[in-house]
Amino acid sequence: MVPVILTIILLIGLVCSIYIVVQKRKKSGITGMKSALTSICLYLVAITNILAYWYNFIGVLSWSIGVFLLLLGAYFTKYLPMPEKRF
Repeated sequence: MVPVILTIILLIGLVCSIYIVVQKRKKSGITGMKSALTSICLYLVAITNILAYWYNFIGVLSWSIGVFLLLLGAYFTKYLPMPEKRF
């Protein structure tokens, strides 16, 4: 029962987080796919771990996918827009 509740909480948090990121991107006027790839990779890490847990796929392959997505997300941070300095 506890794993089901924790998974539901994680999925609700994931959906809320995706909604907030999309709204902030619209508000800032950020367009393009390259600047969104960091967020997408990090969300895919969470989804991969949920699926690995529920389908008993926790092992070297799921860890490798997670590390690969983290490295890919780190690589695409160079496409994030620079924040404006406020003085």
